[in-house]
Amino acid sequence: MKKLCILCILTVFYASNLHAQINRSDSKHVFVQMTGAIEHREYPGIHSLLITRGIKPIYEGYFHGFKRDSLHDTRSSFKSITSLLIGIAVDKGLIRSLDQKVYDMFPEYRPFKNDGAQKKAITIRNLLEMKSGFDCEEFNDTKDCEDAMSGSRDWVKFSLDLPMKFKPGTVWSYTSVDPMILSGVISKVSGMTVMDFAKKYLFSPMGITDYKWTTDPAGHGMTAGSFYMKPADMLKIAELVLHQGKWNGKQLISQKWIAESTAGNIQIPNFSFMGSSRSMVALPQSAYYGYYWYHELIKTNAFQHDVLFASGNGGQYIFIIKSLDMVVVFTQGNYGSWKAKQAFEILAKYIIPWAESRQTPNSAVN
Repeated sequence: MKKLCILCILTVFYASNLHAQINRSDSKHVFVQMTGAIEHREYPGIHSLLITRGIKPIYEGYFHGFKRDSLHDTRSSFKSITSLLIGIAVDKGLIRSLDQKVYDMFPEYRPFKNDGAQKKAITIRNLLEMKSGFDCEEFNDTKDCEDAMSGSRDWVKFSLDLPMKFKPGTVWSYTSVDPMILSGVISKVSGMTVMDFAKKYLFSPMGITDYKWTTDPAGHGMTAGSFYMKPADMLKIAELVLHQGKWNGKQLISQKWIAESTAGNIQIPNFSFMGSSRSMVALPQSAYYGYYWYHELIKTNAFQHDVLFASGNGGQYIFIIKSLDMVVVFTQGNYGSWKAKQAFEILAKYIIPWAESRQTPNSAVN
């Protein structure tokens, strides 16, 4: 570790509470330009930006009063971590099949409100794919059920009681109630709270110790968002996925689950993250969804790379670019704004071109 730090001699920039660390070999090049654009609010509202390629930290920047030890609200990017927790439960045989019926797992809540054959048919897979069929839809701001859920005592029960709109498994309809139900599923199959499950099987093995859960009055941990952690620990999650579930030589999550959960075969209708960024740097491509993970091709006239990512309101992104052996984390404060998508322009304009100019990850060290 000491040798790595020596190799990564960093130039430090201080301005307007800015603390950015950049590899010296790049200090007169692309990252200085990128830092200047962030510092001068060409890209407003960015709180942190971290990049690792191969085994080497490339860039670490904190802005607008945020620091390395600041806990940041991950918002819906935490849904992707919930997907990892479900994978661990599957790997351990606690969940026999993703086609298990959710209805059968909660006898204490039965009969549910708005009960019926459709609700009884919901599977764990339906929840992971945002195809539960509940009458909720947040992606296009048509029917947000999360605010009402937050005002209830038991968020799992509230979610299970919601009325149905579609046959389960037929329509992609993004909602926070689906991952919230999975909080209850994990507790049911493991016999422990989701907080204890995550600590034992994911966070502690990765050295992630400083974080904050949001819980409901009934004691369920929020698994759809409102989880606070350090950007550096978000970067660890990205590296875990990049390395197919392996951390420090130990397989925490099976390669099979990483591949299945991140495949991203569900096309999001009429939507592109790059297109929503209003940037002319890259060509808008369709976004795809997996088990709480997104895919989108970042394409310009010079390159194209598939990007796997977690996404949270305001600009909380965990990017994995396998073709470049690179992971990138953004945290931002652009809540409810298209400016949150500026991360995609920064990827296409600065970060990917820098990586493209290096033949191998190790060539970044001069």
